Amino acid sequence: MRPWRSAEIIAVGSELLTPHRLDTNSLFLTERLNDLGIDLRGKTVVGDRRADLADRLRAALARVDLVITTGGLGPTDDDVTREVVSEVLELPLSEEPRILEGIRVRFVQRGLDMPAINRRQAAVPRGAVVLPNVNGTAPGLLIEWQDRLVVLLPGPPAEMRPMMDHVDAFLRARLPAARIRRRILRVFDRTESHVEEIAQPIYSTWQDRDLPINTTILASSGVIELHLSARGEDVDALDRALDEAVKTLAAALAPAVVSVDGRNLEAIVGDALRGRGWRIAVAESCTAGLMLARLTEVPGSSAWVEGGIVAYANDVKIRQLGVPEAMLTTHGAVSEPVALAMASGVRQRLGTDVGVGITGIAGPAGGTPEKPVGTVVIAVTDGRREDVMTFRFQGDRQTIRARSVSAALDRLRRLLT
Repeated sequence: MRPWRSAEIIAVGSELLTPHRLDTNSLFLTERLNDLGIDLRGKTVVGDRRADLADRLRAALARVDLVITTGGLGPTDDDVTREVVSEVLELPLSEEPRILEGIRVRFVQRGLDMPAINRRQAAVPRGAVVLPNVNGTAPGLLIEWQDRLVVLLPGPPAEMRPMMDHVDAFLRARLPAARIRRRILRVFDRTESHVEEIAQPIYSTWQDRDLPINTTILASSGVIELHLSARGEDVDALDRALDEAVKTLAAALAPAVVSVDGRNLEAIVGDALRGRGWRIAVAESCTAGLMLARLTEVPGSSAWVEGGIVAYANDVKIRQLGVPEAMLTTHGAVSEPVALAMASGVRQRLGTDVGVGITGIAGPAGGTPEKPVGTVVIAVTDGRREDVMTFRFQGDRQTIRARSVSAALDRLRRLLT
């Protein structure tokens, strides 16, 4: 039997090609496949056209050992996955009485008669293993075809996720014990090209090892992430190799490294605040609550986050934060004195140990030659120490706001650690 070591995911549904619906199933499936040591080679989103799905399926079967489809298993005419797979694999469909009866029972339990169109969901390609659906009417299917494996899962996450447990058990019983292990190293205040210039000569040598390590560099909101992965049967050996690789990269990229254990900036800040027993308050102008949102994405953040004040208008800065009107007149709202007054004001008003102030010009309008769009001032204070800095960020409004929050989290990290 050919080991199923490579996979592709095909998400089926024309709604996934619109801006109104995201394919979140692939993220879940990627993690489950990686835990099994299966390398995901590609993800595809395809609409409900039979010919398009057939093309994608044939192409995937030519490239990888395992193909997982999600969606297109419902009862309506645009649910085409079952029929297309039957056609491509040349496995005829036949109605399975036990599936049909199970669907009838689900409708009866709701006090309804089963519509005739639901009979389609009882059609099974020859030789397929039926995967029970505890939360819906569409059963999944698992098909061993030649030396490939094809798995059909429903689209709704509540139906797909429990069904993947059956697929997981099937694969674990048949695959060698290889696993994929990962590490994430995060760098701030460096461009992607600067990080690559330092890191590439190091990680380029790792492919020649007995235990190769793959490295990917990603950029997001001013934070550069280096993702390291290795696959093998000896988990301890994988961990040792990855830990040594992270140590080497961290030494080369210091002091810009903010995390070597996968934690993001908000988690690092949260751990530092919790360790001190401190609480934080945030005053935001141009970011309008985005920093508070980032902080509270961390589970348990209620232990260290007190709250915040969004102070767009100068009048709010004066009344709610105690920023002197004369300071605003003299220096302007986007200035280091005002940012520091905002940080001090929110700290005092909410009675916290540390305060953060963010003020800036996110654009697209509002800039001047002295303070162009992208000018952002960030201040952090714990009542004894004060840190204030002016930044010049590039990009559109969304990018400037996101980078401002990351910079504020980093200034806070520096004060706390």
